[in-house]
Amino acid sequence: MSKQSTVQTFWQHLDELRGVILRTLGGIALCAAVAFCFKDTLFSVILAPTHADFFTYRLLGAEPFRLSLVNTMLTEQFVTHLRIAAYVGLLMASPYVIYQLLRYLSPALYENERRHVRTIVGSAYMMFIVGTLVCYFILFPLTVRFLGTYQVSEEVVPLLSLQSYIDTLTMMCLVMGIVFELPVLCALLSRMNLLTRSAMRTYRRHAMVVILIVAAVITPTGDVFTLLMVSAPIYLLYELSILLVKKQN
Repeated sequence: MSKQSTVQTFWQHLDELRGVILRTLGGIALCAAVAFCFKDTLFSVILAPTHADFFTYRLLGAEPFRLSLVNTMLTEQFVTHLRIAAYVGLLMASPYVIYQLLRYLSPALYENERRHVRTIVGSAYMMFIVGTLVCYFILFPLTVRFLGTYQVSEEVVPLLSLQSYIDTLTMMCLVMGIVFELPVLCALLSRMNLLTRSAMRTYRRHAMVVILIVAAVITPTGDVFTLLMVSAPIYLLYELSILLVKKQN
């Protein structure tokens, strides 16, 4: 292969990458614009955990409560609307983004490598979505109800700012989405012969301590029930990871 053809091939790859980036950004922007237009529906979902009739509260038979959100800055609500639309747009467009990236990378992979990559990426994506849903329906409602209604004195009225609410929701959903990648990570380490089922079983008690610490950091509440509710799914993920590693060793 001549130097000229090598340079041409390089620029062809670069041009293809540019096209992938533009298409993914366009897909995200389109989904974000759609989310932005459906403001009422969007925020009815985002703010649902502030209402006493939310699904989780009714399921647990929680006592009625009242949680008020306040706006403290002139541009806060508009900026929050833009941020949430961008987050939701990215989440909606993520399958398309993943498809574009895999489509770009697949020519450089062997057929068996493509199958493995598709399996890993698909599993990681599904686990992230499951972690986000667990956070929205279980972890975040329990946290916001406890912290949002907690009072050191009846003279202090709890008022939660919109920005604080949104920041906490997005941070916790992101963290739980990453935590739910544990089985996928363990499966990868197992395939690389860096992790065995016997090691995971041996350090099960140590893992439980780490899980409790992580759960305490994610949910800074003094409620033991909430701590256990958060720790339980993470521990189940650890046990699931042992089963996955077992099948590959």
